[in-house]
Amino acid sequence: MTEFRPETRAVHLPQPAVEGSRPLGMPIYQSAGFAFDDPEMMGAAMGDPDGAFVYGRYTNPTVRALETAVSGLEGGAAALAAASGMGAINTVLLALLKPGDHLIAQRSLYGGTAAMINELAGRFGMTVTHVPENDPDALRAAVRPETRIVYLETISNPMALVADLPAMCATARELGVLSVVDNTFATPVLCRPLEHGADVVVHSTTKYLSGHSDVIGGIAVFADPELHGKVWHFATELGSAAEPFTSWLTLRGLQTLPLRMERHCANADFLATRLAAHPAVSAVHWPGLPSHPSYELAAKLLPAFGGVFSFDLAGGRAAGEAFMKSVRLALLAPSLGGVETRVMHPATTSHRTLDAEELARHGVGEGMVRIAAGIEHPEDLWADVAQALG
Repeated sequence: MTEFRPETRAVHLPQPAVEGSRPLGMPIYQSAGFAFDDPEMMGAAMGDPDGAFVYGRYTNPTVRALETAVSGLEGGAAALAAASGMGAINTVLLALLKPGDHLIAQRSLYGGTAAMINELAGRFGMTVTHVPENDPDALRAAVRPETRIVYLETISNPMALVADLPAMCATARELGVLSVVDNTFATPVLCRPLEHGADVVVHSTTKYLSGHSDVIGGIAVFADPELHGKVWHFATELGSAAEPFTSWLTLRGLQTLPLRMERHCANADFLATRLAAHPAVSAVHWPGLPSHPSYELAAKLLPAFGGVFSFDLAGGRAAGEAFMKSVRLALLAPSLGGVETRVMHPATTSHRTLDAEELARHGVGEGMVRIAAGIEHPEDLWADVAQALG
């Protein structure tokens, strides 16, 4: 570049090539686009999800590294990272559904997903049927010629109901319907839905996969590369792409996911068991308790029971509000999956867009509190919860 003037050389900076070694950490390719020497290669890259890197809205080396990593953990053929968990969910639904289609969803769903399904139904003339997460006969009875998707959650939010993935996904496949499973609460450490017959797995990488409360992201993993290609082409036009730095942070968190999940689950077990015996608590919703309706299924399907649970306070809404105002160590904050323990009131936060009838269908009561167990010492957490209950 020495033949050019300083103004030109300042624009066209040198880029060192790494040869004979490789970086220990994934580099951040903070570039909006990539230059080519061959125009035909550039044109081909714009239509190939596995092709050369061309533009950040299509993919990026750091983003693809995340897609490859999560796809490998889930046992998928390919993955598509998105700017948020809802971005991943909506990209999949919008790419695969059209006006007049029918969607079947389990009754207990994350509030954002439930609200979006209602929005799609109202906006595009779609119909939605809700069935239990563990009843393949109800699923079979609900399927119509226009049914396109069955939507499930491995562990539901906030009731912690466990979906019978082997039975539900097998029934969907038999009837020619795609199954989409939100695996955020379980992570691939506890469950890999594609191994049970799911077609698509979605995650909010904001939660456990990144694990440090500094990321907003999502990802969809596909069993079939052709289905991935179809959704990828739609996503490039939708503009739901993940960002390189966010993907890098998620990759960094992903390396400690198994260690963190072990502690999250152990702390949830410790707290849920003690809360179940507390006189101020009327019910605890965690699949590791024999009293939970999903206990037997969860014991067969999962090696551990997850780090999130909810409980109902006998004093109703007033008791729930008093509890959340009284915690000192646990954080009154949205989301979950970080190293710190968080509490929230689902009826006024994650499920705030649902009316009373819908809240009842999802099992969300006025006195319900959700706890996302962090990785702190369990006795410190119990001391905080116990004083808040008092």
